[in-house]
Amino acid sequence: MKATANLRERGQSVWLDNITRNLWRSGSLRRYIDELSVTGLTSNPTIFDHAIKNSTDYDADIRKKLEEGKSGEELFFELALEDLTQAADLFLRTYEATCGVDGWVSLEVSPLLAHDTRATLAKAKELYTRANRRNLYIKIPGTREGLPAIEEAIFAGVPVNVTLLFSPEHYVAAAEAYLRGIERRIAAGLRPDVSSVASLFISRWDSAVIGKVPEALNNRLGIAIGKCTYKAYWTLMGSSRWQRVFNAGARPQRLLFASTGTKDPKTSDVLYIKALAAPLTVNTMPEGTLKAFADHGEVSGILPADGGDCEAVFGEFAKAGVDINALATKLQDEGAASFVKSWNELMEVIVSKSAALQNAI
Repeated sequence: MKATANLRERGQSVWLDNITRNLWRSGSLRRYIDELSVTGLTSNPTIFDHAIKNSTDYDADIRKKLEEGKSGEELFFELALEDLTQAADLFLRTYEATCGVDGWVSLEVSPLLAHDTRATLAKAKELYTRANRRNLYIKIPGTREGLPAIEEAIFAGVPVNVTLLFSPEHYVAAAEAYLRGIERRIAAGLRPDVSSVASLFISRWDSAVIGKVPEALNNRLGIAIGKCTYKAYWTLMGSSRWQRVFNAGARPQRLLFASTGTKDPKTSDVLYIKALAAPLTVNTMPEGTLKAFADHGEVSGILPADGGDCEAVFGEFAKAGVDINALATKLQDEGAASFVKSWNELMEVIVSKSAALQNAI
């Protein structure tokens, strides 16, 4: 049994953190589904930036859309929706077989809207309607301004992948926004089974402290954050408030481990996958990490629901001068800025490629 299938047997969903036109056209995504137990997919502006910039796969469609008078953000979302609806169709069998628990793909709203609640909500509704796929999440950042948009999107029946979460506190705030949306649906007599995942970023923690702490602490903080957040996850799932909505037909908002590609070349390329195996969660992996784990990964245990040694590890980092709460805020702010930078670069690629294709006519 491949290690990816072993994860699946342990109760963790394996998703791919990548989408390109060639990925689904070539049959590679189908093979990952059939052979590597991949049951979902996530995307972001950086992924699309690289896919469009580094290939000619999109050129014909860009040229066609230019002829239709489309440009910029409008043109991009049409390209992205084509990729993601094709992927959603490939995962539809999984979605139906799991009664909607798995088989999801994700599309992000413009990160320029990260601090604009009303605009984020409007765009989330628009993209979900345009996609017309039951198994498509709209990614909304779990920033202070994003939280009301998450609640309103869930109340409106839009499935949400909450992104840019970096700490147990960030996760709890996102989970409570989701819960408020579900409770409002129940009070309004609406179906409460609107799906959501909450994406916790892992590797950026270790990248932020490497070289600033004793070597023995390298590549330990991200995993500790994952463990502590997993503890918070199970604490919420067992609370009377959540049990009431489950009893009314709601689904758990699954915890998703994101940013799980290893950044440190001195450590294992499957470090975070092996360490964060956990039931009722998702791990979304870069393509290289997925292949590496299928090739030489192993699952030796699962995360403890009580957080294991996370508090002890936090204590070691505190002694080394790391303020976990302050760093969480910094990482979320930097993450939002990084997404904006990637988005702007993506729009520049759309503009430059559009100009080159028009000049070539």
